[in-house]
Amino acid sequence: MPKNNFYVVWRGKVPGIYSRWSDCKKQIEGFDGALYMGFHTLDLAQRALKEDPWKFIGKKQNKLEKIVCKNPIIGEPVPDSICVDAACAGNPGALEYRGVDTKSGAELFHIGAFPQGTVNLGEFLGIVHALAYLKERNSDWPIYSDSITAIAWVRNKAIKTNLSISPKNQKLFELVDRGLTWIKKNDYPNRILKWETEYWGEIPADFGRK
Repeated sequence: MPKNNFYVVWRGKVPGIYSRWSDCKKQIEGFDGALYMGFHTLDLAQRALKEDPWKFIGKKQNKLEKIVCKNPIIGEPVPDSICVDAACAGNPGALEYRGVDTKSGAELFHIGAFPQGTVNLGEFLGIVHALAYLKERNSDWPIYSDSITAIAWVRNKAIKTNLSISPKNQKLFELVDRGLTWIKKNDYPNRILKWETEYWGEIPADFGRK
């Protein structure tokens, strides 16, 4: 697969074209509803910047319409939903998580990296972030995660982690505590569902680093 050498930011702190992922990331981190995408050539990136981003994002990232599950018990994923996923460089290691619109693949939020975390903590935070995101918009969309552990933590409103608190991950644990407080104080109509990777392939929020 050709490498992405240029990154278009349609919606971010400073929209434009960036030749390094690190520069692109600075423009989208913490920006709610950021829209961006990588391209193989500068010519494609320049053309895309002038166009509607959905002409490119949908074609590149939307794999949902290709899913056909022949198992009637499993069925197919709900298009109007949010998928969350986490990535961790090591265990523990640098942790980040994000949520995307399941149907279009558009990134809705992307948080991190935290210098010392675990995937399960990131998956938990992703679900809680999605719940808060949807509550702000009065939406009853379901949320998909491929982590049984994180789903259980949210359901039980408690986490069980072997990771100890340290100066490196203090901010991460503060965010986890905020997440626990939020789910204990808030009601929500959203279903939290398991993404069936065996039948549907990788979750749309996957970081693609496997």
